[in-house]
Amino acid sequence: MVNSENTKAQMRKGVLELCILSILSQGDAYPTEIIEKLKETKLVVVEGTLYPLLTRLKNTGLLSYRWEESTSGPPRKYYMLTEIGITYLKELHLSWFELVDAVNKTINKQD
Repeated sequence: MVNSENTKAQMRKGVLELCILSILSQGDAYPTEIIEKLKETKLVVVEGTLYPLLTRLKNTGLLSYRWEESTSGPPRKYYMLTEIGITYLKELHLSWFELVDAVNKTINKQD
């Protein structure tokens, strides 16, 4: 029997950027908050996956960040969408809904 876990993991990875940008469109967040919000939706992501993605998104101009003092430890790096990131997210949303519609039409096709 074929194990579908690898395919499911690849599918989740493919939408992770969309999910992270969508979370940040709701307000600035630091990585631990992003991970918690993803866990709430059953998209389990570890720091080793999240940090490189946040860095890549920052380096491409989609995100920026600021340091903020914390009462419970070291300063926290809060990420936020840039204007370019907001525009890019709108494009991703459109692409996502088109893809979901196409996939649904394909997998729900009645013969």
